[in-house]
Amino acid sequence: VRADVAMTGEITLRGEVLQIGGLKEKLLAALRGGIKTIIIPEENVKDLKELPKNITQHLNIKPVKWIDQVLEIALQHKPQSLKNKTKKKK
Repeated sequence: VRADVAMTGEITLRGEVLQIGGLKEKLLAALRGGIKTIIIPEENVKDLKELPKNITQHLNIKPVKWIDQVLEIALQHKPQSLKNKTKKKK
């Protein structure tokens, strides 16, 4: 997982990323903590217009709806499928 990425949101058992509260405070904390990219729930995009520009202009904010989108952003290398890593027993 990349060290400059943070995420906020709730993930369901089916992989859906759900809306959260307190987005402004969470983005401020991320900015102060040196985070460059923050992943937020797609449903929270409407909350971004209420935030001051000095917060949003310094962050790369990525809205997502599903966990596969989170993994694309947060992981440095795409993991290989376990099916491709079969070992033969000797």
